[in-house]
Amino acid sequence: MQAIILGSGSKGNCTFLITDTKKILIDVGFSYQKIKLILEKYNLTPADIDFILLTHNHKDHISGLASLVKKEDKFVYIPKDMVKAVNKIIDRDHIIPVLEDEIKVDDLRIKFLPTSHDAPSSCGFVIEDSKSLVYMTDTGYISKKNLESMQNKNLYILESNHDPKMLMDGPYPYVLKQRVVSDTGHLSNEMAGKYLKELIGNKTEEIVLAHLSETNNLESLAISTVSNLIDFKVEVLAARQEEDMLVVV
Repeated sequence: MQAIILGSGSKGNCTFLITDTKKILIDVGFSYQKIKLILEKYNLTPADIDFILLTHNHKDHISGLASLVKKEDKFVYIPKDMVKAVNKIIDRDHIIPVLEDEIKVDDLRIKFLPTSHDAPSSCGFVIEDSKSLVYMTDTGYISKKNLESMQNKNLYILESNHDPKMLMDGPYPYVLKQRVVSDTGHLSNEMAGKYLKELIGNKTEEIVLAHLSETNNLESLAISTVSNLIDFKVEVLAARQEEDMLVVV
């Protein structure tokens, strides 16, 4: 399994996932042209995408969706309660509503995990074939049910959005600070570390911290906070907003 993280942060999020049988784009927070240019570095094109998954309908996750769907005629798997919001952006013919919490595409299993965020039917994913990935950003907390589904996977791409002290001492208005730390906001570095301590196991090969705030976090701080909290010796990386990253497990 290969994950090409095209970029992650408040300005845009997009990941190209290569499994045994499928190539999947998770979120489309960049323009079609930017996606095309980054994929060309890996000898790939947007035409290679088999289908799209969306975590939610905020701009930094869907800004390039309409253009990509129009140019490449791709379809999107989304929870049924997200259909109304996404149908405002793309034609209904390109949307496949997911009625259950798990689907199977060939030998690929995709479990949709409801997240706690201020967007309709926001979700993360557990994606598995011969390898396994947990992908979760934009959530104020992780439920016990989700934690059970996320245990001991090969790769974790998990939000580590902010350092609480930097957030509270920083320039954000009070209302926005309260949104970030709320149950429908974002995971802090410490929260990400505590969850990962519960989740990782002997199968875990890589951890990538995602959706780091450029204002309220530092890459070095996120990595050190999480690394100090987990028990296993697993490499911890941080996805960047303006730099793509290839992770192989």
